[in-house]
Amino acid sequence: MSKVLIIGGGIVGLSSAYYLHKAGHQVTVLDKGDMTDSCSYGNAGMIVPSHFIPLATPGMVSQGIKWMFNSKSPFYVKPSLNPQLISWGLKFLQKANAGHVERSATPLTELSLLSKKLYEDLSKEPGFDFDLVEKGILMFYKTEKAGEEEAHMAEKGRELGLDMAVLSPAECVKLQPNLQLDVLGAVHYRCDAHLSPNKLMAALLRYLKGAGVNLVTNKEVTKIETTGDKVTGVLSHSEKFTADEYIVAGGSWSPAIGKLLGIKILLMPGKGYSFNIKQEIPAMEIPALLAEARVAITPMNGGLRYGGTMELDKINSRINMNRVKGIVESVPKYFPGLKPAIPAEKDIWFGFRPSSADGLPYIGRSNKFSNLVIATGHGMMGLGLGAATGLLVQEIVSGDKTAIAIDAFAPDRK
Repeated sequence: MSKVLIIGGGIVGLSSAYYLHKAGHQVTVLDKGDMTDSCSYGNAGMIVPSHFIPLATPGMVSQGIKWMFNSKSPFYVKPSLNPQLISWGLKFLQKANAGHVERSATPLTELSLLSKKLYEDLSKEPGFDFDLVEKGILMFYKTEKAGEEEAHMAEKGRELGLDMAVLSPAECVKLQPNLQLDVLGAVHYRCDAHLSPNKLMAALLRYLKGAGVNLVTNKEVTKIETTGDKVTGVLSHSEKFTADEYIVAGGSWSPAIGKLLGIKILLMPGKGYSFNIKQEIPAMEIPALLAEARVAITPMNGGLRYGGTMELDKINSRINMNRVKGIVESVPKYFPGLKPAIPAEKDIWFGFRPSSADGLPYIGRSNKFSNLVIATGHGMMGLGLGAATGLLVQEIVSGDKTAIAIDAFAPDRK
C-alpha cells in the first residue's frame, strides 16, 4: 500500500482520504486553512444527476454577455487582462457548442449517479448522519421559454435513464402544499437528492481523525520538489512532507499548486453566496431551483439555505451586496409567501467554486508526473460529485479498474 499526500481538505480531498484509508493506504491531508470553512460548507447541499449539461453551452455565451451589464445578475465575469481568465475564456468559447454538450452528458450523468449511490451507502455507516433526503429537486419556471427549455432537458434526461417529470402548477402545489406558488410549472428531478454539507464535512473529519489519518491544518504549500517524472516532496515554508503518491485537490487554489509543479490547471474561481434563514413553520420540503433567476433554495437544519450567483474573478474577500440582493429579490417572484430579508454582511457566506472552462471536472493522473493525481474543477457540483471523485482517486492510486470511464475528465485533455 502507498503513502499518499492529499493537498486540499475540502469535500474532494476528504472523500479521497476516506476511500484511500479504507483501501489500506497511509494518508496525510494538507490544507492551507483549518478544514472547517471550505467551499464544501456553504453550498446548497444538492446531489444532482439532473445536471448533465456542462456550463459551456452555446446559449451561455449570449446570455452571459447580457448578464454582464446587470449588477444583480446570477452570472458575471469581471473583465480583466488576467492571463488565466483569457485562457479560460478562449477555451470556454471553443467548447460552447452542441457537440461538446452531447459528449459530456453521459460521463457527467455516470459520475453523479455513482456519487449518489456512494452517499446512500455512506449514510448507512455509523457516525454518518448528514440528513440525506431523496425527494428530488423542483426546477420552477415562470416563462414559456424556460418551460420549453426545461421540458426539453427532462426529455433528454429520460433518454439518459433519469427520472424526471414535467409538472403543472396544480401538481406543484400538491408536492409543496405549504408554499404559495406563482409559477407556470416545474420539472421534478426525482433522480436528485440533498444533504447537509456541514454535517457531512463534520462526519468525514470526525471519521478521519478517529481512523488515524494525518490531518495537517494551516499549512500553505510554498514549494513542490520533483525529480524526473516524479514528485518527491511538498514544502510548507521549511516543513517538508513526502509520499509515494500526491493528490492535488485544492479546489480554486489548484492552479497555484499546479504552477509550483510547472503544469497548467485551467480553472477560474466562481464566487457564490449563500445565507440561512430559520423557518418558524416549515414551508418548503423539497429543494427548489429557480430557472430564470438561477437561485437554489434548500431545506436545511430547521430553516432554508438560499444560494446563487457565479462571479468569475480572482480570489478575493469582497461581498457584492447587489448579487445578494438579486438572490433575495428573486424569491417572492416565484413564492409570494417567502420574503427573506437581506442578510447582514456578517451572515453571508461566500466561497469559490473551481470552474473548468469546459464544465467537466479534472480527475486523473498527470501526464507529466507519474505519481501525481489531479482531482478538481467540479464547479457548482463539488459536493454532489465529491464521493464519486474520492472513490475514483482511490482506484487510480490503487491501480484498480475505475467504477466508471474517466477519459472525459482527463486533466490533460485538449
